[in-house]
Amino acid sequence: MLILVVVLLLFGGKKLPELARGLGKGIREFKDASDGVKREIHRNINAMDLDKEEAEETAVNHSQRHHPTEESPVDEKAEASAPNIDLAKPTDEKIITDKEKV
Repeated sequence: MLILVVVLLLFGGKKLPELARGLGKGIREFKDASDGVKREIHRNINAMDLDKEEAEETAVNHSQRHHPTEESPVDEKAEASAPNIDLAKPTDEKIITDKEKV
């Protein structure tokens, strides 16, 4: 109450509504900015939780994979389109380039 009397004496009755309006706008802007910061913090926390869940799911999926020595299902289409090359057999064929053909 004492503060209101001092403000009224310093600024006068005509300036008091303008000051109140400016103070209200300032408080509203501060509140909006703080709400934005809160939303950003919550968004980051949720993103971290999702990342943690993905990491846990990935770890579970990796542990459930087949052992490399176990047979895994073969993609028949990929096998049919791949050329049949025996890598254990040495080849003595010379590679002929386009320049050599001419």
